[in-house]
Amino acid sequence: MLRWGILGTSFISDTVVKSILASPGSRITAVFGRNEARLEAFAAKYNIAAKYQDLEALIDDAEVDVVYVGLPSHMHSSAVIAAAKRGKAILSEKSLATTMEDSHAMIAAVKEANVFFLEGLMYLSHPLMEKVASIVQSGVLGSIKGMSGYYAANIWKKANPLGMGTIYNLGCYPVSLVHFIMETAFGPEAFEKRQVTGMGNLSNEGSLHARDASLNVRFGNGVLATVQSTDSFGNDFSFSIQGDKGVLRFRTNPWLPLAGDNIIEIKTYGGATEEIIVPAQMDAFGHQVKRVEDCIAQGLKEAPRPSPSWSNSVSIMGLLTEWEKDILDRKV
Repeated sequence: MLRWGILGTSFISDTVVKSILASPGSRITAVFGRNEARLEAFAAKYNIAAKYQDLEALIDDAEVDVVYVGLPSHMHSSAVIAAAKRGKAILSEKSLATTMEDSHAMIAAVKEANVFFLEGLMYLSHPLMEKVASIVQSGVLGSIKGMSGYYAANIWKKANPLGMGTIYNLGCYPVSLVHFIMETAFGPEAFEKRQVTGMGNLSNEGSLHARDASLNVRFGNGVLATVQSTDSFGNDFSFSIQGDKGVLRFRTNPWLPLAGDNIIEIKTYGGATEEIIVPAQMDAFGHQVKRVEDCIAQGLKEAPRPSPSWSNSVSIMGLLTEWEKDILDRKV
């Protein structure tokens, strides 16, 4: 039975806590929050005995085995480093951080402490991604030539401005899926050789918070990828993988896989269209909790693919920060 300590009382913590409590292999023993009223309400809602307004106090709690970092992304680094130094296993929300400096510092701390760590790109723990990998590797699509992804949600009023906006909030999903497909099809080195062009609409504060961003990437092997994300309007998604024999499209949201039927479609050029249903007993958050439980039970420090390894998380952050930089370099 894993004992979890929760850092943060936001809507994402609320979602993850429900999945933890639904698992027979986990329970929650402590929660941290800066706002006393919200902390009290959160603890009462989920019957959590230990409540802390001091983050270090929760991390020092001997009744906590795993720390879930549900704080804004600019606060991930300090929380992960502190938890690692106490020898705690860690699940930390996406995006890994908001800078490469923080990203490298987090992974260095995790390596030095030799503790389990997983970035919370929860959809990669779902069976849907295992099925997608098997399709890419089967050759039914032929050689992968391109990818296209789009994620939009009108959530800017809920987003923390220090979280650096749509790139790190929503754009990390299609970028991480591009990374997964590139690694699956061509190996781990293929993602690192690339040319990047970013465009965007900046907020009045000069950041990418609550606005729109697009990305074009040409990888060294000629594969092209386009990504667009926004948190200022809409509620929609799309992702396709184009090969020289056929195309794969997601009919259900690839970044919020369901408990139930998840649907993908394969269309061969000049041929038939096949619908593939991937059933699951839990949603992505439930599978992520199970992945953490299984890894810790097996003594693993990193989760197996499709979940992101430590180096995968850093690689994804590399493209996110390049995307942001290219937009900011172009602002007029």
